[in-house]
Amino acid sequence: MKSLKKYIAEFIGTFVLVLVACGVAGLVCDTENVASVLMTALAFGGVIVAMAYSIGNISGCHINPAVSVAVLINGGMKFGDFIGYIVAQYAGATAGAAVLKAILPASAGIGANSAAIGIWPSLLIEAILTCIFVLAVLGATSKTENSNVAGLVIGGSLTLVHLLGIYFTGTSVNPARSFGPALFAGGEALANYWVFLVGPMVGGVLAALIWKLLNCKCKKEEK
Repeated sequence: MKSLKKYIAEFIGTFVLVLVACGVAGLVCDTENVASVLMTALAFGGVIVAMAYSIGNISGCHINPAVSVAVLINGGMKFGDFIGYIVAQYAGATAGAAVLKAILPASAGIGANSAAIGIWPSLLIEAILTCIFVLAVLGATSKTENSNVAGLVIGGSLTLVHLLGIYFTGTSVNPARSFGPALFAGGEALANYWVFLVGPMVGGVLAALIWKLLNCKCKKEEK
């Protein structure tokens, strides 16, 4: 029952992320318009803050497979729960995108990511931005005394990486968030979805390895 509650929380969190943040992106985002970019970045960061303080005490508020894989690598969850989180996140993202498809005007997008700058540059930017974001998540949640501000730090970090990434790829840093919109957008967005699966997951793994390295407690042998 405890694990089921975690999965439900992850479903809800990812659903809200896609519905609200991708909805804002679909309605207002224009990479040539500073106000639109700022609104989209704040929407993603704001949702994370809201969900962190809503479901964080239940599931940890991963709502992102890249975060979950980093937590798994660092021993923060069991493999069975990792699979459950991934399924819940993808289901939530799909449900959120389905609602967006039903309610948004035909002229609006649904926040699908784009590899218009090229496959390899897109992979690189997604891996780097995801690594930065996940490192912030791991740092903010590493100590219990950070719990009161962790949501703000994580939300702020997501806002920052969006401010740069929107221009290049629309910013994914989250394979589940990209899947729902790509599924309903179809075409090139769906064909290039693998970029927004591989890039963020590589970034998440790198962040986990960097975190382990930085926090390694090496014992010096006494001679």
